[in-house]
Amino acid sequence: MAAKETTKKATTAAVPAKKEKAPAKSKVLAKRELTSFSDAYRVKYEDDVRKGLQKHFGYTNVMRIPRIAKITINRGIGEATENPKVIDSSVEEIGLISGQKPIVTLAKKSIATFKIRKNAPVGVAVTLRGVRMYAFLEKLVTVVFERIRDFKGLSPKSFDGRGNFTFALKEQLVFPEISYDKVDKARGMSITITTTAQTDEECKALL
Repeated sequence: MAAKETTKKATTAAVPAKKEKAPAKSKVLAKRELTSFSDAYRVKYEDDVRKGLQKHFGYTNVMRIPRIAKITINRGIGEATENPKVIDSSVEEIGLISGQKPIVTLAKKSIATFKIRKNAPVGVAVTLRGVRMYAFLEKLVTVVFERIRDFKGLSPKSFDGRGNFTFALKEQLVFPEISYDKVDKARGMSITITTTAQTDEECKALL
């Protein structure tokens, strides 16, 4: 009996203790870090800039003061019909750039000239609001534009007359998240900043 107990104890001692996994970063913590990154720009736009707009345009109702509503990043991929893998790589790239998983956009109708069938994947897009929107805007201004060769500013013709501003970037490598060795081809994107401004003048003052 004593021998059996001794054997049992020895077997138990030989079993290695399970290693506890390091706790994964919570979504709350990740959001807190993102908020910290973009908070300066949020304060600048929601407080300083909007106060200046109210004084300049004489708004009596604070709800009329223009604000940035959302930022949309879109990439059309005409070659997706011949090379479906381009969609996957674009989803990954736009996801890294924006910090949010994009959706795959589908063709609304068939176009025989370009061999595009209805509902075929033709691009990727993502819409940013709130914290991610301000974080992306800050990155554009402080990092991306400075990495564009011979950057001379954005064209004033990019305002659409309804308070929105759209411009294009020719390649993805201007974003620090994209590694040169993982890019098979330079692909650009269009970026639309949608605001609640009613006129180009208001939108220019806001941005």
